[in-house]
Amino acid sequence: MKHRHCVTALAVLALATPLSARQTAPAPAPPTADAPFTYQKVMIAMRDGVRLETVIMTPRGATKPLPILFQRTPYGMPGAAPRTVPAGWAALAADGYILVFQSMRGRFGSEGGPFTLSTELRDNGTDEASDAYDSIDWLIGNLPGNNGRVGMWGVSYPGLAAGIALARPHPALKAVSPQAPWTDYFMNDDLHRNGAMRLSYAYDWLYLLQAEKTNAETRYDAYDMYDWFLKAGSPDEIERTHLKGRVPLFRAMIENPDYNQFWRRQVWTARLGRTTVPTLNVAGLWDQEDPWGPWEIHRKQQQADPQNLSVIVAGPWNHGGWRGKGDALGRIPIGTDSGTQFQTQIEAPFFRHWLHGGAGKPAFEAAIFQSGSWAWKRYSTWPLKGTTARKLYLNPDGSLGFTQPTGSACRDYVSDPANPVPYRQRPISPTWGSPDWPNWESEDQRFLQGRPDVLTYTSAPLDADLTVTGRVAATLMASTSGTDSDFVVKLIDVFPHDYEKPSASAKPGDYARSLNGYQLPIAMEVRRGRLLDGFEASKPLVPDQVRAWDLPLHDRDHVFKRGHRIMVQVQSSWFPVIDRNPQKFVTNPYKAQPGDYVKATQRVCAGSFVSLPVAG
Repeated sequence: MKHRHCVTALAVLALATPLSARQTAPAPAPPTADAPFTYQKVMIAMRDGVRLETVIMTPRGATKPLPILFQRTPYGMPGAAPRTVPAGWAALAADGYILVFQSMRGRFGSEGGPFTLSTELRDNGTDEASDAYDSIDWLIGNLPGNNGRVGMWGVSYPGLAAGIALARPHPALKAVSPQAPWTDYFMNDDLHRNGAMRLSYAYDWLYLLQAEKTNAETRYDAYDMYDWFLKAGSPDEIERTHLKGRVPLFRAMIENPDYNQFWRRQVWTARLGRTTVPTLNVAGLWDQEDPWGPWEIHRKQQQADPQNLSVIVAGPWNHGGWRGKGDALGRIPIGTDSGTQFQTQIEAPFFRHWLHGGAGKPAFEAAIFQSGSWAWKRYSTWPLKGTTARKLYLNPDGSLGFTQPTGSACRDYVSDPANPVPYRQRPISPTWGSPDWPNWESEDQRFLQGRPDVLTYTSAPLDADLTVTGRVAATLMASTSGTDSDFVVKLIDVFPHDYEKPSASAKPGDYARSLNGYQLPIAMEVRRGRLLDGFEASKPLVPDQVRAWDLPLHDRDHVFKRGHRIMVQVQSSWFPVIDRNPQKFVTNPYKAQPGDYVKATQRVCAGSFVSLPVAG
């Protein structure tokens, strides 16, 4: 989980097995004389004199100069070299690299701070791009046995640290792989979705990184996080009662509910110019933390990439799932080790070509392990040319179809902030500390059946495969009786009721966990009403006025198989991963008072649709 989140970070060993960021990387036993790496810890001075804790691991027995693979992280350093090469980077290690890991300023053994999580790039002074530049400069000049070429990589926060180096690349930086980074704190990924606060995740993650100089652990006095956050009140009340100023970025989220200069200056991709450094962007299509950033980096790089140096790779992975075997999407087996294939067939050849001079330059713009068909697809352009945008209409009778309905009939439900729709099966565990968080975006949505505040639209069984490749979007023609509201749209693949045969050795509970009738979310997103007319300045909605709500459902590559059904669900809360909308417009919704949280009648009307880029 990211850094938590993930898998990447904490240390070399986290590259082999994803760890919760709030865990400390296990201390490996002292290496023997035949261990694959030597180990050295140094302090590297930045341009302002602040020294950063840096671990260097050099392959034993190297017979020629080697390139450097460099990773920067806020999650901590390994205490020793591993006794064997971790599986997650065995393909890379086989080619030979000097591995370097560094704690960001203000974290663990690095000087400076406090740690701000800032991604602002400054023309004068220090920032994450200048720290990467200064570190590379030192490494090239001081590490014996390097060949003058450096690659950066990492998942999640280390992925952000790799990507942001592209804004001010050192001449020796020859290849970068930002894996699950973020680009815009307000628009998507860790802290928000389209400006709606990611409440429970932001609370846990920001506490982890800012409450102490080392990883800090949140503690709860309730078993169900749904209950805890509901009783805790508004984000402002939560911060004042529980965080008490120890987590500055959580307070900043509360004080900046709109897309103002505070957020816009964090958008580091705005500083990317002509693409000069080969870049392997990696995204998980079911990444529960940073699904959007890799696509945005690639889109920005495409604007000035005459040599086609930027490529994008994606697959049916949760956050960092490609660093493992990648043989399943949550509970769904996919029949092959897509993560291992990424490591051996894409990542290792990419770095081998640009850092060693061997074969392996990507011959694609996008390589995607397509869900549904469970097979690799390589595309010369992205978005894929030749697709047809087809509108799948939400009919007032609860059906889905490609024929536009006549009339203006609506379906309605009552949204109650006192009883919000949970985002996953209750009881909800903390973000870190259980196996539930990594796979919730691919979990069966049948847990919501019967809730009167969730509208469901379902197609007939498909008589042929339907391949959706490209950017998916939804448009709701909808209204609310309140003056503010959220709408959440989910695009779902419904498996046939006879998808798999029951096991003769089934145990109690297995029947309910069958993939028969499984409702697999393909895309899910939220849109906040106060921001419909622009993210920069919020406005109240006109009660009961039907208007268009546009919801981007992002890049997808999925085959709805013959015999499956397509489902769309619509709801107005997604708690506690998204904060509760009061449904009454207030200047700052994060400071809403108890009386501001009101019930509202929501209507979804004819003309609502999901736009699918259909291939073939």
